[in-house]
Amino acid sequence: QVQLTESGGGLVQAGDSLRLSCTASGSIFSGNTMGWYRQAPGKQREFVAVMADGGGTNYADAVKGRVTISRDNAKDTVYLQMNSLKPEDTAVYYCRLVNGNTIHWGQGTQVTVSS
Repeated sequence: QVQLTESGGGLVQAGDSLRLSCTASGSIFSGNTMGWYRQAPGKQREFVAVMADGGGTNYADAVKGRVTISRDNAKDTVYLQMNSLKPEDTAVYYCRLVNGNTIHWGQGTQVTVSS
């Protein structure tokens, strides 16, 4: 059974940086994509960034230029480096894995940015 374990969230001040990590365990197929979504209080979950195991990436307009997604395929781990954080980045950040025909979600990690 595939599981996703996230880490790296926390409370930071505006302008600070954070790096989130998400490690997948279980049977991971080639051709998968790993990415990040976030959900702020009272809002719908929204896309942040995604990376295919072949290296292709895509970013939400709201984070372009401030966020970098990367992967270590040998460790089945995806990272989200977030710089110049803003209070509006405050949300629970969820890791998402598309593995074959199945979508898996992590439990979420809280990121809080104070002004």
